[in-house]
Amino acid sequence: MRRLGDLEAEIMDRLWSWQRPATVREIVDDINETRPVAYTTVMTVTNILYTKGWLLRAKQSRAWLYTPVRSREAYAAALMEDGLGASQDRPAALVHFVENMSADEVAALRKALRNVSRQARANR
Repeated sequence: MRRLGDLEAEIMDRLWSWQRPATVREIVDDINETRPVAYTTVMTVTNILYTKGWLLRAKQSRAWLYTPVRSREAYAAALMEDGLGASQDRPAALVHFVENMSADEVAALRKALRNVSRQARANR
């Protein structure tokens, strides 16, 4: 999976944070609070995100409402999977990754592994 571009990430970040469908106008107005960006630029990039399968859209009056297809966490997980795929030794890459985790992150990883293990046993 290719990492999102800067404006793509800004758009997705807003939609993920808001946790509701939004129009291009809402996104543009919010970005313009911190820096100038043209409506047409955001409209084009939002349409590209839709075409790439990152967003769903539904018509509301004359505007499109955009909603993320995947969560921020699913995106992060896909980036981590790609990072592991770049290594010829995935177990070694995992060790290096875990070595850089905080104690809280290691605890969360252990919990996630237990949950996945339980689900696998339940599905047998």
